[in-house]
Amino acid sequence: MPDSTHDAHCAPFVPLPLALIRRLGAATLVVALAGSFVPAAPALARTPPPKAVLDASAVAVPDRYSADTAQQIFAAGGNAVDAAVAIAFTLAVTYPDAGNIGGGGFMTLYVDGKPYFLDYRERAPQQATRDMYLDDKGNPVPGMSLVGFRAVAVPGTVDGMWEAQRRFGKLKWKQVLAPAIKYATDGFVVEPWLQKRAEYASKSFAGKTNFSVYFAGLKAGATFRQPELAQTLSRIASDGGREFYEGKTADLISSQMYGHGLLSKTDLVQYKAVWRQPVTADWNGYRIVTAPPPSSGGVGLIQLLKMKADLKPAFAGLDLNSSAYIHLVAQIEDRVFADRQQYMGDPDSYHVPVDKLIDDAYLAQRADEVTPDEVPGATPVKPGLGDSMPERAETTHFSVVDKWGNAVSNTYTLNGPFGSGVVVDNAGFALNDEMDDFVAKAGTPNQFGVTSGDVNTIAPGRRPLSSMTPTILLKDGKVSLVIGTPGGSRIFTSIFQVMTNLYDFGMPPADALAAMRFHHQLLPPKTIYWEPYHPITGELAGQLKGLGYTLEGQKFNGDVQMIRVEGTTPEPAADPRGAGVGRVFH
Repeated sequence: MPDSTHDAHCAPFVPLPLALIRRLGAATLVVALAGSFVPAAPALARTPPPKAVLDASAVAVPDRYSADTAQQIFAAGGNAVDAAVAIAFTLAVTYPDAGNIGGGGFMTLYVDGKPYFLDYRERAPQQATRDMYLDDKGNPVPGMSLVGFRAVAVPGTVDGMWEAQRRFGKLKWKQVLAPAIKYATDGFVVEPWLQKRAEYASKSFAGKTNFSVYFAGLKAGATFRQPELAQTLSRIASDGGREFYEGKTADLISSQMYGHGLLSKTDLVQYKAVWRQPVTADWNGYRIVTAPPPSSGGVGLIQLLKMKADLKPAFAGLDLNSSAYIHLVAQIEDRVFADRQQYMGDPDSYHVPVDKLIDDAYLAQRADEVTPDEVPGATPVKPGLGDSMPERAETTHFSVVDKWGNAVSNTYTLNGPFGSGVVVDNAGFALNDEMDDFVAKAGTPNQFGVTSGDVNTIAPGRRPLSSMTPTILLKDGKVSLVIGTPGGSRIFTSIFQVMTNLYDFGMPPADALAAMRFHHQLLPPKTIYWEPYHPITGELAGQLKGLGYTLEGQKFNGDVQMIRVEGTTPEPAADPRGAGVGRVFH
């Protein structure tokens, strides 16, 4: 592969006879390429470099190491896509419970004034079957889709990063991988939170995978080095992104999976990231650009925002996160999750009625069903289009804006903490457990408590449904907000609440992130989840219980990384619930 993603593969230059050149004329230059004459494009005047439209570039990222990486990339002249790809590979080293090359995700981009979306979600192996996680009685086997070899889907991260950087990056491929290789080679200092996550994960993996062989050294204050991962990243840097799928790394993956899991070398060779049309909608004077299926999050976010806008009279005068406010939002969420369960899946396998689900008239009709005096659970909430068919802390998100006005919102994941717990021997990275995002049996909840119908069952090559919602907001054709979060089914409800805090309640970014968040998702019914950062207690708890809700705690409700752009000034903000960093680069 060429050192630069912008180099062309050309046949050797063959000089032409002078007489032939004279006969063709000075206006046309002809070169010999693969045995035939091809007219070259006329010479173009040198294009001046694009002018900066913002005061600075900025990132909001999950850790300080990835922020340092972004600084290096911008200093070298890289753009938002270069920085995003470099951040992703760095997090695969320094944030290994969620940052990854063995998982997959989604990237929403705004480049040179145009929106794009890249789906590098994992796929089910060709040997996968609909009932592969069921016992002889037809019931799901606990843990089989979460831990070990059979939980692994075909990874997409490396091909996604390769596609994005090759299409839009300014720097050489080797340049954007260099910081990650350095962290893997020289090591990084382990933070206490990473040690805790490794200890938590190891309890699930004990005796079932080789996790401890590679990650037992994650001790707070220690310098953690990953020489095998450094070699893997160096191969990918030298040979290009397809090395992961066709080269030595692919051989290492398939050799380890042979006889244990379903993933094969053929699955890797056949994997390709997919460019899709982002879901877009107008809201509150802004243009939303967000994730299409196989994400349910983009549609869900738009539904939440638009239904709340339709219910403006009902929300008028209500205090943020009062019992009456939470009650109305919970009813909206019931309807969103009912639609998610019925209609959302892999668009390459089903027709997902996206346009109908975000149609203004449809959402106004659904909003009309919401009433302040509704008794939770009294009437089952059903999907709104009839019977037509069409994530956890261990996901991570980062947001990037460059001085030229380009933006990247990227969410990627291993699914559970450190994925399946299977680490590729002699390659040094963990593989995902993304097969759990399929429905082992229709109507049976996954690890996040959400269900799906037949649209999200297992089939060879199918991409599982996701809630990841990397989102960009535009104002008059310019980036105004870049936002996203991990959190499984909590992802788009968390983004919705932060955007509401920003635009409906006028909070500054830091306050919008710090405000209390809650979650409700249709099933289990009548249940409001609260977070340890802002527990629901006292009078508010009593009022919600009086309305008929059950209150349950949850360990995690998002780690939002966002950048708001006011005029020409980017304002990054990292969620106080995590270890994220917001940084501006002048």
